[in-house]
Amino acid sequence: MVDLCWKLSICFFCYQVVSGRVTREGHYVAAVYEHESILSPNPTALVDRQSALELMGRNLDIYEQQVVAAARQGAQIIVFPEDGIHGFNFTRNSIYPYLDFVLHSQSVKWNPCREPYLFNDTEVLQRLSCMALKNKIFVVANLGTKQPCEPTDPHCPPDGRYQFNTNVAFNDDGKFGMFTCFDILFFEPAVNLIRQYNLKQVVYPTAWMNQLPLLSAVEFQQAFATAFNVNILAANIHHPTLGMTGSGIYTPVKSYIYHNMESYGGKLIVAEIPVITADYYTNLESNERFRENLHDSCKTFTSTSMDDQVCFKEGEEIPGRVSEKGNEQLPPIFYAEMMYDNFTFVPVWGEKGEVHVCANSLCCYLNYRRAVLTDELYALGVFDGLHTVHGTYYVQACALVKCGGLSFSSCGQEVTDATAVIDFQLWGNMSTPYIFPLLLTSGITLDFADHMGWKNNHYFISKNRTSSGLLTAALYGRWYEKD
Repeated sequence: MVDLCWKLSICFFCYQVVSGRVTREGHYVAAVYEHESILSPNPTALVDRQSALELMGRNLDIYEQQVVAAARQGAQIIVFPEDGIHGFNFTRNSIYPYLDFVLHSQSVKWNPCREPYLFNDTEVLQRLSCMALKNKIFVVANLGTKQPCEPTDPHCPPDGRYQFNTNVAFNDDGKFGMFTCFDILFFEPAVNLIRQYNLKQVVYPTAWMNQLPLLSAVEFQQAFATAFNVNILAANIHHPTLGMTGSGIYTPVKSYIYHNMESYGGKLIVAEIPVITADYYTNLESNERFRENLHDSCKTFTSTSMDDQVCFKEGEEIPGRVSEKGNEQLPPIFYAEMMYDNFTFVPVWGEKGEVHVCANSLCCYLNYRRAVLTDELYALGVFDGLHTVHGTYYVQACALVKCGGLSFSSCGQEVTDATAVIDFQLWGNMSTPYIFPLLLTSGITLDFADHMGWKNNHYFISKNRTSSGLLTAALYGRWYEKD
């Protein structure tokens, strides 16, 4: 997932355009484009600038078509994916002809479309700027850029230049926060950007390789929007053979997504969404979905289909894996690899029940009922430790997942289809406040929890009847301080 996220630095530039479109008060029309980029047949080969421009021009031709199409549908902003213009798998030297020069001075205002003669090697910026200007739309795109540096700079690379993975935004005043690809998993810049500037709208170009069951693109993008109560305009690149798809326009309570591993070609998504404000959050918190709506001293599974309540009071231990009759054999604990990590699992058997499983300081608890008992194996897994593959970061996870088969060893495998419709409440004694609620259903579709939040030092998520077969219901915690 990380290998194609070529992240060196992020830059933000504003060039003025005018938008005269009218939408409902407090709303705007957004567009994202999942682009199947035209790639270099040999990205490690050295080419001249003209050859690089010819390849990038073919991708920019598609961009321009999509900008026009989005503008005709009333879009005020369009976001394109990471690596969409130049591709990927370059070396430091072979990428160089594909890099534009970007001005890093805050004191100079420059419109590349109107003033193309000011700087050399800015052909890509000029085309993007003109797309925005001609169509009166905000354009967010990702491109490679360069900047010379002096030998007196202690950080200057030996070849005398910095090379950046850069997002550019051609708009009027930068109302949006911006980060790229794998940034979304880390405190810097993603979380800190939102906290420091109180951002409510995020644009997110990415080149994300899906990894089930916990880190598919649409799954985590929606979880991020829900966790931070922000809008996210996420544009992924489209290369199914590399596992790359999954784009969307996300609000905390609704999503417009595209995930397609079967066919080729790009996809434009256009949707009208509310402008998130502080007042909006006040209203949102009173909404049933984001309110615990439970008695202060007792957490209850609120499904009307459940016969019993799952309740624990202040100062009372949460019930363990004990059967109702007290004399039945407890389900066995087993271990399996999931997301390259060694998860501790317990099987989720039968029509209904309660199970729990612990690892290190984290214990996860599940109360469940299946609408119909199907021939599918589910398991509740826990991981509390440092993830070290394709990046190093600390994870606390409680995950109810469908296994790949009926054997314990298949739990943690990538699964895309399921039939079991499940009522559940999942909770854990998470040590981090940064919890991303994942709820993925059959066919890589999204569902939303009925309730979620903190109660008695535990974070919980509950759902009365998933919309379709359940693939994953998880609390994915990021303990940034332990990275």
